Amino acid sequence: MHWLVDGMNVIGSRPDGWWRDRDGAVQRLVGELASLVERSGDAVAVVFDGRPVKLEDPGRVDVRFATRSGRDAADDDIAALAQAGLTVVTSDAGLAERVRAAGADVVGAGTFRARHLG
Repeated sequence: MHWLVDGMNVIGSRPDGWWRDRDGAVQRLVGELASLVERSGDAVAVVFDGRPVKLEDPGRVDVRFATRSGRDAADDDIAALAQAGLTVVTSDAGLAERVRAAGADVVGAGTFRARHLG
């Protein structure tokens, strides 16, 4: 499986107070994705909105930060990367429509978290 993850969308799918420590939330998600890669052998790329965060060890996760700032910045990068054979993880309806048009499959952020991140 090849996953392309809308990072802030997955983080925001669980209201656990992540907004009080955005950098920590990014680090935790990357750690969870690294565990997924280790368990499954799946390829995982994640794109985050906002400024880059210093990561301790992303493992084999391809971590990216939006190439520009502003509204839908990460969405634009994800849409540019989307292609057949990838499954994009997002609950953003507009982004889902864009990546499906590029041939990618879509799974919702909450569903992905429940099934693959525990």
